[in-house]
Amino acid sequence: MPRLSQFKSYLKIISILYIIENTNILINADVVEEILKRNHIFNNIILVLRSHIIKVSPKSDMAIIWFDIWDIQSIMVC
Repeated sequence: MPRLSQFKSYLKIISILYIIENTNILINADVVEEILKRNHIFNNIILVLRSHIIKVSPKSDMAIIWFDIWDIQSIMVC
Protein backbone atom coordinates (compact mmCIF):
# COMPACT_ATOMS: atom_id res chain seq x y z
CA MET A 1 0.00 0.00 0.00
CA PRO A 2 1.57 3.34 -1.01
CA ARG A 3 1.88 5.91 1.77
CA LEU A 4 3.50 9.23 2.41
CA SER A 5 6.98 8.94 3.84
CA GLN A 6 7.89 10.61 7.12
CA PHE A 7 11.10 11.34 8.89
CA LYS A 8 11.96 12.95 12.19
CA SER A 9 14.51 15.72 12.19
CA TYR A 10 15.14 19.00 13.95
CA LEU A 11 15.40 22.61 12.92
CA LYS A 12 17.64 25.13 14.66
CA ILE A 13 17.09 28.85 14.24
CA ILE A 14 19.80 31.21 15.48
CA SER A 15 20.02 34.98 16.03
CA ILE A 16 16.39 35.53 17.01
CA LEU A 17 15.58 38.44 19.32
CA TYR A 18 14.89 37.13 22.82
CA ILE A 19 12.40 39.94 23.47
CA ILE A 20 9.66 40.54 20.90
CA GLU A 21 10.25 43.84 19.15
CA ASN A 22 8.41 46.88 20.55
CA THR A 23 7.21 44.90 23.59
CA ASN A 24 8.58 43.60 26.86
CA ILE A 25 7.41 40.05 26.07
CA LEU A 26 9.99 37.26 26.03
CA ILE A 27 9.77 34.94 23.05
CA ASN A 28 8.20 31.60 24.02
CA ALA A 29 7.06 28.34 22.43
CA ASP A 30 3.54 29.66 21.76
CA VAL A 31 4.89 32.65 19.83
CA VAL A 32 7.20 30.42 17.78
CA GLU A 33 4.39 27.98 16.94
CA GLU A 34 2.07 30.81 15.86
CA ILE A 35 4.75 32.20 13.53
CA LEU A 36 5.34 28.74 12.04
CA LYS A 37 1.61 28.23 11.41
CA ARG A 38 1.48 31.46 9.37
CA ASN A 39 4.40 30.45 7.12
CA HIS A 40 3.56 28.29 4.09
CA ILE A 41 6.97 26.57 4.26
CA PHE A 42 5.75 24.70 7.36
CA ASN A 43 2.39 23.52 5.94
CA ASN A 44 3.28 19.82 6.15
CA ILE A 45 5.44 20.03 9.25
CA ILE A 46 4.22 18.49 12.52
CA LEU A 47 6.01 19.48 15.72
CA VAL A 48 7.01 16.45 17.79
CA LEU A 49 7.60 18.52 20.94
CA ARG A 50 7.29 22.16 21.90
CA SER A 51 10.18 24.31 20.75
CA HIS A 52 13.21 24.85 22.99
CA ILE A 53 14.36 28.43 23.42
CA ILE A 54 17.57 29.49 25.10
CA LYS A 55 19.21 32.84 25.49
CA VAL A 56 22.63 32.95 23.82
CA SER A 57 24.23 34.42 26.95
CA PRO A 58 23.02 36.27 30.05
CA LYS A 59 23.98 39.67 28.58
CA SER A 60 22.76 38.95 25.04
CA ASP A 61 19.39 39.93 23.57
CA MET A 62 19.53 37.02 21.10
CA ALA A 63 18.10 33.51 21.37
CA ILE A 64 18.48 30.12 19.72
CA ILE A 65 15.33 28.14 18.95
CA TRP A 66 15.23 24.48 17.99
CA PHE A 67 12.48 21.92 17.65
CA ASP A 68 11.93 18.33 16.59
CA ILE A 69 9.62 17.84 13.61
CA TRP A 70 7.91 15.13 11.62
CA ASP A 71 8.18 15.99 7.95
CA ILE A 72 5.57 14.38 5.71
CA GLN A 73 6.94 14.09 2.21
CA SER A 74 4.71 14.76 -0.79
CA ILE A 75 6.05 11.82 -2.82
CA MET A 76 4.48 8.38 -2.88
CA VAL A 77 6.56 5.47 -1.61
CA CYS A 78 5.85 1.85 -2.52
